[in-house]
Amino acid sequence: MASDEARKARIGELERLVVHHQDLYYNGGPELSDAEFDALWDELSALAPDSPVLARVGADAADGFPKARHVLPMGSQAKAADPEEFLAWCAKVSLPEYVVEYKLDGASLELQYESGRLVRAVTRGDGSVGDDVTPNARRMIGVPAALPGAWSGAVRGEVVMSKATHRDHFPDKANCRNAANGIMKRKDGVGAERLEVVCYDAAPSGLYDGESGGLFAPAPEPPFDDELDKIAWLRAAGFEVAEPEVFAEPYEVVDYRARVMDARESLPFDIDGLVVKARKVDVDDMRRARPERQIAFKFPLEEATTTLVDVEWSESGANYTPVGVIEPVRLAGTTVRRASLANLSVLRGMGLRLGARVAVVKRGEIIPKIEGLVEDLPGSREIPVPETCSCGAALADDGTRLYCPNAACPKKRLHRLEKWLATLDVMEFGSTILRRLFDSGRVTTIADLYGLEVGELASYERMGEASATKIVQNLRARDRVTLAEFVAGFDIEGLGLLSMEKAQAAGFDTLEKLRAATPEELSGIDGFGDVMAEALAAGLVELRDEMDAALATGRIAVSAPAASGGALAGLSFCFTGELTSMKRSRAQAVVKALGGSVKSSVAKGLSYLVTNDPSSGSEKSRKAAALGVEVIDERAFLAMIGS
Repeated sequence: MASDEARKARIGELERLVVHHQDLYYNGGPELSDAEFDALWDELSALAPDSPVLARVGADAADGFPKARHVLPMGSQAKAADPEEFLAWCAKVSLPEYVVEYKLDGASLELQYESGRLVRAVTRGDGSVGDDVTPNARRMIGVPAALPGAWSGAVRGEVVMSKATHRDHFPDKANCRNAANGIMKRKDGVGAERLEVVCYDAAPSGLYDGESGGLFAPAPEPPFDDELDKIAWLRAAGFEVAEPEVFAEPYEVVDYRARVMDARESLPFDIDGLVVKARKVDVDDMRRARPERQIAFKFPLEEATTTLVDVEWSESGANYTPVGVIEPVRLAGTTVRRASLANLSVLRGMGLRLGARVAVVKRGEIIPKIEGLVEDLPGSREIPVPETCSCGAALADDGTRLYCPNAACPKKRLHRLEKWLATLDVMEFGSTILRRLFDSGRVTTIADLYGLEVGELASYERMGEASATKIVQNLRARDRVTLAEFVAGFDIEGLGLLSMEKAQAAGFDTLEKLRAATPEELSGIDGFGDVMAEALAAGLVELRDEMDAALATGRIAVSAPAASGGALAGLSFCFTGELTSMKRSRAQAVVKALGGSVKSSVAKGLSYLVTNDPSSGSEKSRKAAALGVEVIDERAFLAMIGS
């Protein structure tokens, strides 16, 4: 089982990747396929279901286009990656019928009509406000300029490019969706006439009132109370539609998905799954950011078969993690040469051998994952597993983890120093100078860091007095830390900052209380359990002298528990843009330590939006102005926290 710190690091990496690729998806040229992005999303959902990133519907609308508010809510759908997840959803919602449509692999667009005439075409944007790309949309296939009668409302569809168009006119683009997204956002509109809009939803004006915060009328007007009637209306009005199928039993949907997967290469457009929904239009369900009575039943991630050539062992601190080296294979639009093997237990459980054929699935942007053994070929060889650490100690193998148990292992001690600097967000102290100080024996403990002087550092080759001064100043600037930061910085196996914040919140808010606590008492902390409690208790004993030595330098101290209320009690903060004096994560931790709360988005009731560029015109700044939320810069924020 991965350590808590490794888990937290992976959560942070996943949050960064999801936000980055959401921004690309909604505002530019996406780099990942839907399958790749969904893998990142699903992994983050499993590791951190309460992550604020998962509540982020879309991205800020791109600059350069007029902005417009949606009429229809454009939230995200729940997803099922396999039949088991889909059947579990079916058991939960228990629908009498299942309406099934192709999930087109394109870009969402809302067509707004007033008195029967097209007035706006709005991209998904952040889910409430998007880019007005009406001139481009008017040139697309399947966008009627006028409707029969004087109907007013919104039609939602997917902007897609056919496979034939991609092949004949845009072969330089990675796939149809990338090409469609890019053309839809072109200022000159070149190529828009080669795009098509396939529609699947509609609502009359008044069903959803975005200006008043998403209030719905008591019930939709016919013909919008039945999904099949809705599609029939769209077709009769001149829109292109994805023809639905209706099934009575969940297993019929599973079988239909298998048939569609088998035939999808022959379809004119790319699809990446099915959308399954209730037949009856449910207005209450439409209120939700993620409707419960519809789901995206995704196709499997892109998978390939290749040969396992070698296994390398990635070393991080005390841990040794296997990484498979494979014969190069094209996967999700990229050439893959390395793939994760998770841990030794997974490697053994799959029965892998060098020279065997393995299944590889693209799980993320960096390292795909080996999913299993396809075929063990003649001449395959056993995978050698390291037995000894470079420090000379025999490696310990607990099945899920291969690690060095030697508390004095140089790699472990160096990793602790790196962890300390990272936890405290000490800038300018690069890995190169730290390694030189460590290898020379000058810095082997955290206490040693606080004995460094400018003159001493400046004498190192290619250092100089200016760089040395910055290092020492940045190190000593954090002279007080929270108890959670202090303990997490000492790199106790499985204990990261989040875990220690939970311990602190549970009443173990001084070093003395932590040291006096028994493993049984610690195991009662939310999310701990026996293993983590034992690790914390043992680590506090093992590192007692080192912790005391760091505190004895007088240059680092643990802050006293925050008094009830705290300097920022009752105040909430949202951060946007870059800070210059500290990382955003550090600023958020300071707010929490002083009794305040941190929000991921601007909403009514927020106390402050913190930004160094209040005139940027960003969505958060505009929303703060509209809601009357006070906007402050970094200098004002630092004054509030007493820095």
